[in-house]
Formats: sequence, structure tokens, C-alpha cells
Amino acid sequence: MKTKTLLALVLFVALAWSKDYYPRSKEATFIETTEPGIVMIKATGIGVDKDNKKPKASVLDKMANRDAARAAVWFVIFGGTDPLIRNEQSKLLFDQYQRDFFYSKNITKYIAWQADYYDTRIRQGKKLKITKSIKINRRILKEDLVARNIIKSMEEIAVKMGRPNLMVLPEKKKNVTQLDLLKTDQNLKKAAEVIESYLSADGYEVTIPEMQETMQQMTSAQFSVSGHEDDMSYMLALSVGSDVYITYTVDISEQRVGSTIVKKASVGCRAYETTTARLLGSETGYSPSRNTADAVLIEEAMKDAIDKVMLRVLSYWEKDMKNGIQYKMVIKVGDSFDQDDAEEILFDVSDIVDEIAKSKKENVFADYTLDLNIWCPSEDYAGSTDIYRAMRKKYEGMGRLKREVITRKLILLQVVSE
Repeated sequence: MKTKTLLALVLFVALAWSKDYYPRSKEATFIETTEPGIVMIKATGIGVDKDNKKPKASVLDKMANRDAARAAVWFVIFGGTDPLIRNEQSKLLFDQYQRDFFYSKNITKYIAWQADYYDTRIRQGKKLKITKSIKINRRILKEDLVARNIIKSMEEIAVKMGRPNLMVLPEKKKNVTQLDLLKTDQNLKKAAEVIESYLSADGYEVTIPEMQETMQQMTSAQFSVSGHEDDMSYMLALSVGSDVYITYTVDISEQRVGSTIVKKASVGCRAYETTTARLLGSETGYSPSRNTADAVLIEEAMKDAIDKVMLRVLSYWEKDMKNGIQYKMVIKVGDSFDQDDAEEILFDVSDIVDEIAKSKKENVFADYTLDLNIWCPSEDYAGSTDIYRAMRKKYEGMGRLKREVITRKLILLQVVSE
């Protein structure tokens, strides 16, 4: 009992000591993503010198700058809408390593740049409060959190789930396919290149859709059995097997400032879960207004938007890891069966799904069609083909279970008469 009390006391003292490295202010706001892995933060720092009756301005400046740097790092770890640490377990683990991240000699590795001027500077006796812009290397910060097992790495997730595959397409316009838009609109093509470059640099697998209208036509015909709208982005993503698909828009506006015409780019970026078309993240990015090429403005605006969207995608992927790999499954019963037999067949198939899947969600149960989302443990089923093989082996109902289409995320099956 004494040992437990002593350990509790040691832990309490250790945590209390480590909390001294937290920033005083914890005041910071996100400004923009300047490049992959680098974010600009406007941070407030507070310098206090209680030991001297008349503290020197240089000492207060030094302490306030140190606190601003800590506030910026603290914000990337804990603050905003997309912090690196998002659960209580990771927060408790972080308490053991606070000094490694906030100690003044260590924190410099996370600072990519900081302004040599203050946005605000207010002196109140022995206290100085400043606000300045600081760029934080979010990638290095994340790597250090992973190294200490505070958060999971992308590689650890990939071992269990497979690295997420993404596909990028512009939003569809009426009577024009996305593939045609990429061929004819240079601004949309540039935006796709920026997103794909960003994703590749961050270690994601990116699927670039082939420029073939036949793929869309084939997928539309095959997928029509499920009764969904003709959403080409959704269907094309399913056909190539991507886990997440990203759509985007680009708009360039211009105005005259004196004798100069300046332009500004605004982009919309959305990420969807392929198997359900569920929206995972949506952001709008803006470039500065200036006189330069459209491509430069698009790149600046898109980097701002895609960084925030991908943080939400990763959060989704980590949560999905607990449930298993998700698949879209549609089972169609041939019209050679009457309606009562078709219902019994779909019941049989649904029972088999219950056996092999960790969970399922029924989207449509029609007279001859069953539309499902299923989550299967990756340790038992490495891919969609393994799921189909297991179902075919277990099926003992009327007729014969056969495959129509199987991709990485889509399983289309049909029950036909012998």
C-alpha cells in the first residue's frame, strides 16, 4: 500500500513539474498551410519576470517569444479543429513527454520560420504580451509524437488496413464528364496536380483515373442494379477501388487596383468515403490577391484547403480501423425466381454476411436487391475476393451465387438459377 502511495506521489510530482513547460497563453489561431507539412500560426506569448522589480525589456521579450513558440506548438498538438492529439489516452501519454516538446532547446526543431516583428506588443509592469506569426513543421512534430507512441503512425494503420487509396476529380458539371474537364480546363488540371503532389508527398497512394469514357459507361451499367443516382464521381471511384475520392472546384476572380489588375483564387475541396459517398471533410481555400499567373494562385489556395481536408480523412481512417475494412456490397437475385423465393434468398445471403462481417448496414432491401455496407476484419479477409470466396462457400440456398464485379471496395453479386 505504501508502495502505491509513493508511486502516485512520484507521478503527481512528475506531472506537476512537466506542466511548467506548457505555454502561459495558449492563445493561437491557424492562418494557412504554406506547403505540405508546414502551417503558419498566429501565436500569443506572455513574458513575466517576477524576480526583478524593474525587469529589462530584453528579458521580457525573450520570455514572451519563447512562450509564443510554445503556444504555436501547443496549438498544432491540441488546438483548432484538427489537432494531432484527439483523444484522452494520447493526452495522458503526452504528459510524460511535455519537456521533450516544449523545452526551449528542443522546440526550435519544430519552428520552420518566425516573424522578426510583432503584430502586437503590450507592456504591463512586469508582464509583456506579444502576438506574432510562426511557421510550425507539423510533419516533424507528428513524427516525434509517433516515435514516443503517443499517436499512431500511418504505417501502423496501413499494416492493419492497407494504406488508403485516394482518387482526385473535379466536380462534375452538367453534360460534361470529369475526365473531359481535366482534358479541356487547364485550371482544373493544375488543381488536380497540386492535390496529387500533396498526397504523394504525404505518403498516400493516389489513383489517377484513366481517360476512358468506356469505364464510366461500364460502371454505370453495372452499378444500376443498386438503384442509386448516376453520380459519376462515386461510381468511378468504386470502379477503380479507391477508399476516398476528392472533388474540387476552382474560381479565379479579378479586380482593378489603380492601374493594375489583381487576381484571387478560391477553391473548394471535398473528401468522400467511397463506399457510402459520405462527406468526410469540406474546406475552402483562398490565395492572396496579387498580379501573378493563375497556376500560382491555384496552388496557394489549394494547399490551404487540402491540408485541412486530409486531417479529417486520416481521422476517419483511424476510426474505421477499429471496425474493420469497409466494403460496398450489392446482391441481385435473378428474375427467374418469384418474389417469395427471392426474399428467402436475400435472407440467406444476409445471414451469411452476419457470419463473416464484424458489422453491417442495410441501405436497401428491395424485392430482388440487397444493398449493404459491411465491415470485415482485415486479419480474416485480406480483400474483397476473400469475402466473395467465403460467401460462395457458405451459400447453400436456392440457385447459385456468382460474382458480377469485384474491385477493392465494391462487391456486386448475383444469385442465378442452376
